[in-house]
Amino acid sequence: MKHFKFYSKKDILSLTKVRRFETKLGERVQYLKNEGEWPDVLQQSSAKYVLLGIPEDIGIKANYGIGGADTNWYPFLHSFLNIQSNDFFTGDEVLLLGHFDFGDLKYLIENNAYNQDELIDAYRHAVNIIDEEVEKLIKAIASLKKIPIVIGGGHNNAYPIIKGVAKGLHKTGVLPLAQINCINLDAHSDYRTMEGRHSGNSFRYAEADGYLGKYYILGLHENYVQQNVLTDIHANPFVQFCTYEDIFIHEKKNFIQSIAHATGYTEDTYTGIEMDMDSIQHTLSSARTPAGITSLHARQYINFAATDCKVAYLHIGEAACQLSDGVKDDITGKLISYLVSDFVKANSQI
Repeated sequence: MKHFKFYSKKDILSLTKVRRFETKLGERVQYLKNEGEWPDVLQQSSAKYVLLGIPEDIGIKANYGIGGADTNWYPFLHSFLNIQSNDFFTGDEVLLLGHFDFGDLKYLIENNAYNQDELIDAYRHAVNIIDEEVEKLIKAIASLKKIPIVIGGGHNNAYPIIKGVAKGLHKTGVLPLAQINCINLDAHSDYRTMEGRHSGNSFRYAEADGYLGKYYILGLHENYVQQNVLTDIHANPFVQFCTYEDIFIHEKKNFIQSIAHATGYTEDTYTGIEMDMDSIQHTLSSARTPAGITSLHARQYINFAATDCKVAYLHIGEAACQLSDGVKDDITGKLISYLVSDFVKANSQI
């Protein structure tokens, strides 16, 4: 696979701080011992979860956003691999596969585009390339009945993940149709018109292509949903939402009740769990917000959904440790490591 780097034990231990009398996740997570035959080797693994990264910001830039989502993978991995392996979370239920590197596409685009319009067109063309490679890998994982845990990257990657998982589960025979549901905790709908692929229209494309069944948007910000999108959602019986304002300002229902409504709405089939980090207050992302949920809310969401859903995958996207405008926040990767560990702990009990 052209843009994917498989990890060896040496790669993993290079990010793990080994210490006497302690065992870290980096010493317990599984990896592929023979990447040349990776689907077969993965099938033999006892791991239920396959962790991989898509550190790219091409889809975000294609949506006129601020780059930087390509900076979060290694800080997350450093935090995650140095979690203590203990009775709460041993780590051997996770296989760390590796990460995509689309740096060559980004370099070609940014060194050859002559103007803004040409740059946006090139980014959107590149997203199609990313879609194809991500879908192929995710399909192979899902067809082995493993649960992908994907750390982005832009939210454009939700489309190939949904498509790949739906196809993979259909191949196993557990889905009569190659179609899954999805819950997305997000300040935005990511349901913009199909004007070319970018981070703002993944779910629209997934629905149009028949891979997305029901879609629930949790915590949607009223100030940032376009009227044409809102009109389309109101007219679509397979899309529902609960706004941030209804939960926290008008207090029509509390946060846990809102999650329960989302999981109840999507319970008829396998469901993808999406977490957009721009929904968390002050978390560094392309669309950072001063008025969002807390990290506690994010952890509660992951825990509840992982327990109550028939989980198809987990995708955490849009976070950054350094934006292209120079703003930095090194703690973002550690927050994601909490969310991933919460997910595995909750779902592995099912």
